[in-house]
Amino acid sequence: MTSEDAGHAIPVNPNDAFTAVSNGRRRQILLSLDQTNGPLTASELAVEIAAIENLVDPSEVTGKQRTTVYVSLIQSHLPKLDELGLAEFDERGKEICPTDATEPVASHIRRIETACYVPEETDERD
Repeated sequence: MTSEDAGHAIPVNPNDAFTAVSNGRRRQILLSLDQTNGPLTASELAVEIAAIENLVDPSEVTGKQRTTVYVSLIQSHLPKLDELGLAEFDERGKEICPTDATEPVASHIRRIETACYVPEETDERD
């Protein structure tokens, strides 16, 4: 392990890390948690993820879009990240907090997204 890798060691089972990042919403949760220094509410995450998925500004997310994401976060994704040790989900308060595993996994997600980036083709006639 190089010194660069040492700062990104992930304190979870590799299968758990792969399970966590196998879903786009869970990846976005981890990225969002890593960008904040405290807990996020399920409502905040639902608006952010709905905006990304629907390619709109967060202020333009409809109630239906937010609710659809919120339900999947509460019923599936937030409990799964908690179970895997990649975040701590307070079911009663509907808040999620990062763990020691959040930052290294988010860092790997960013590296993969960057490595897999394919620029949109531009129309040279413009």
